[in-house]
Amino acid sequence: MSSEKRNRYTKELKDAVLVRMMPPNNESVKSISMDTGISEQSLYKWRKKARIDGNPTPGNGQISERWSSEDKFLVVLETYAMNEINLAEYCRKKGL
Repeated sequence: MSSEKRNRYTKELKDAVLVRMMPPNNESVKSISMDTGISEQSLYKWRKKARIDGNPTPGNGQISERWSSEDKFLVVLETYAMNEINLAEYCRKKGL
């Protein structure tokens, strides 16, 4: 695969799409694909990489109670060192 093909999408676009997958948005991959024209396969790859990098990215349109164990664990890792005030702010910001 040529580097031109791999770099078809800008980092800014990828970041914006990943934000849509993350709390509080939790948009489904299918919905994002339909909206942006980016293949579901590409979106799943981006989501997998984001998870490997330690970001919770449910991307399945589900409420937090229905997230995968992996995504719940990533939120725990992201928040474990926060004090009560910072944790409350994080939860409000993420819609949790």
